[in-house]
Amino acid sequence: MLLAGGQGSRLGELTKSMAKPAVPFGGKYRIIDFPLSNCVNSDIDTVGVLTQYEPLALNSYLGNGQAWDLDRNNGGVFVLPPYVRGSSGRWYSGTANAIYQNIPFIDQYDPEYVLILSGDHIYKMDYAEMLRKHIEKGADATIAVLTVPLEEAHRFGIMNTDEAGHIIEFEEKPKHPKSTKASMGIYIFSYPVLKRYLIADAGDERSENDFGKNIIPSMIADGKKMFAWDFSGYWKDVGTIGSLWEANMDLLGEKPNFNLYDKEWRIYSRSPIMPPHYVGSGAEVEDSLITEGSQVYGSIRHSVLFAGVQVEPGAVVEDSVIMPHTIIKQGAVVKKAIIGENVTIGEEAMIGCEKLPTDDDYDTKLTGDITLIANSMIVAGGTRVPKGKVISFVLDPDRKKA
Repeated sequence: MLLAGGQGSRLGELTKSMAKPAVPFGGKYRIIDFPLSNCVNSDIDTVGVLTQYEPLALNSYLGNGQAWDLDRNNGGVFVLPPYVRGSSGRWYSGTANAIYQNIPFIDQYDPEYVLILSGDHIYKMDYAEMLRKHIEKGADATIAVLTVPLEEAHRFGIMNTDEAGHIIEFEEKPKHPKSTKASMGIYIFSYPVLKRYLIADAGDERSENDFGKNIIPSMIADGKKMFAWDFSGYWKDVGTIGSLWEANMDLLGEKPNFNLYDKEWRIYSRSPIMPPHYVGSGAEVEDSLITEGSQVYGSIRHSVLFAGVQVEPGAVVEDSVIMPHTIIKQGAVVKKAIIGENVTIGEEAMIGCEKLPTDDDYDTKLTGDITLIANSMIVAGGTRVPKGKVISFVLDPDRKKA
């Protein structure tokens, strides 16, 4: 059961019209491709995708699941939005409530175990290994955990364990964490046990209907067999502009922090059918990912270009993420930026330049020093956009223009 209804408000303009799992990533993927591919590579053939916020882009992308070999007669991928049953129905009020509302879907498969995932993290994991440990321990629940720096532990669900990995305490985003074992939001439950707790939680008006705040603490308090499963590989929560940019940069280099080229663990995607990318005779490309359909005539350094991007002669792109079908016009300079889909950067425009004393003040709380251009914007020729600024306002009612 893949939770994919998150708004991703810290991604700002990138999630105004799509859920966070649908945001493009890594040149040819969307974020949801990574947990979905993990499922397929772990021999899981039945996946329920729980959607809620702005589901159209995600639903269209998933289609019938063929791109992930999940278009099957038995099993497959199923999109599960909130729905009305009888005279009642409501939005998912929390992670636990989302699973509770889909008990009828789960029941039809009569499973022994249920795997619950978040749809907005970048990582590679063999869930079959985690399940084997769950069965070996005779656990009621197993939680994947990652060791994080103590100064970051307050952002996660943190657990204390004994030497055998048995969870003895769990705190959701504690102010003063006692441990550095952080929940990855990946759970395996013995389904009959989980079902009882979901039903009880749904009947508690005081509950926030959340796994970290309610279900897990209740199971620990009742003495259920709860175990942590340690994960030491790459994992990134791409819920902020900074972390999304960093994760894309982690794909670059001769020995990237996150390797997309592992033939034994493919990442599947629903990629558009486009011609090969083209690099012109005067172009310069260094340490970058260039996706199909792109045409490069300028200079690209340490950047990720998605499908159908055009970089004209004299244009420079450095340390940036350029999303699909964007045009960087002649002489434009783009540095340390995320440029949304279907954007046009005009001739001689400067994106990510140093802020001058004469520039207007602007809020960089969401972006830090990364410049963000929203989807479908037109940045006029010669425009200066200082680093950390967001361009998203509308001047032209037919198309967004800065």
